[in-house]
Amino acid sequence: MAGDNSATKYSLSGELDTTFRMRTTIDKKTLLPIYEYARLDLTNNLSHGAVASFYLGAWGRADLADKSGNNFTDGDLQYAYLSYRAALNNTIINLGRQFVTEGVATERVDGFYLRSDFAAGFGSSVFAGAPVISEPDFKGGKVLYGTRISQTNKKDYTLGLSVLKSERANKSIYREEEGLDVWLHPMEQVDLSGRSTYNSLTEGWMEHAYVLSVSPLEKIRLSVDVSQINYHDYFFNMTTTALSFINRPIDPNEKLFAGGVTISYLPIKNLTISTDYKSYNYEIAKNADYFGGKASYTVPQSFAVGFGAHRMDGRIARLRYTEYRGYVSKVVGHASVALDVTNVGYDAAINGVKNSFAVNGSTGYELNEKLKIGASMEYLQSPDFDNEVRGLVNATYIFDTKRVKGGGKNEK
Repeated sequence: MAGDNSATKYSLSGELDTTFRMRTTIDKKTLLPIYEYARLDLTNNLSHGAVASFYLGAWGRADLADKSGNNFTDGDLQYAYLSYRAALNNTIINLGRQFVTEGVATERVDGFYLRSDFAAGFGSSVFAGAPVISEPDFKGGKVLYGTRISQTNKKDYTLGLSVLKSERANKSIYREEEGLDVWLHPMEQVDLSGRSTYNSLTEGWMEHAYVLSVSPLEKIRLSVDVSQINYHDYFFNMTTTALSFINRPIDPNEKLFAGGVTISYLPIKNLTISTDYKSYNYEIAKNADYFGGKASYTVPQSFAVGFGAHRMDGRIARLRYTEYRGYVSKVVGHASVALDVTNVGYDAAINGVKNSFAVNGSTGYELNEKLKIGASMEYLQSPDFDNEVRGLVNATYIFDTKRVKGGGKNEK
């Protein structure tokens, strides 16, 4: 609280996550990469309720055997930015490498971000910077910028209009997208959310995606989702090769319409039974229907068990199968164990394999509030991998240090 000399002024928290993975590839390579993930948050509570912070996240990898990537070592600065949050109007200013999620934008940029609320439920945001491209040889836009304007009634609705643009080094437009996002809550039992995105360069709709949730009774929940994606418009001039058509057997003229429904029922406390159906309709590729059900019993922080069965009924061999999955997990004191088994039975053998099987066993132990260790082992057999075994050992260290005005220090 502003003006309270006993209040915490500085706070430093973070997490160090060390992960050692083990696997043998289909071409008999032995992969033993060790990963280090780091997260750091530094916060300073200013006068009058304002807060200044610094956030940092990074990871690194070193291979102890064969190369798991292009080089024996790799790493990335995921985010590192200064942030100022004002006491009024939900005003936020960020400067540095950060993730921006505003309407049509879901981007990582080196730049600035500003948002604030105004009178009558109106709010706006603006951002600009250089897009962060993880592939050094990938050619994308050099400058990215955009804005979003919204109007909100916290209990009933939010409507947002957004624009994103990206320019090449020669100032020509690389991406130009506009979007509408909505959230409607007309009554307690009804919730509708979704978005529509338009590509001005291709003059076509990239995507429509909407989800309707209805709870007609306390123990019953109905969810309906509908989406449409035009591949040419959606994947046009992406900033990562993971979303490009290069070396991928995908027709850029493909269009997808998908619709599904899920019904969940809670007959007793902690028990959920659900059934679902989803239809995938491709204009060029073959269509497929996915349907089934599952049941789960969960006691938070103690025990969980579940089983599900689904059928994929497609027009090609890979999309005609029956899938079963079962899992169980248990927490005993500071220890936890879990087992997850999945079996996929194909109608016709693929690469000589008619059953795809995966089993994952894991265990963890909390040494204290700061240090947790864990390990898992996974066995897979599929049309693409024959008797593959993967292992993982993980250690997580969490720290939280607070300093109050006057020099006092408190560690957790």
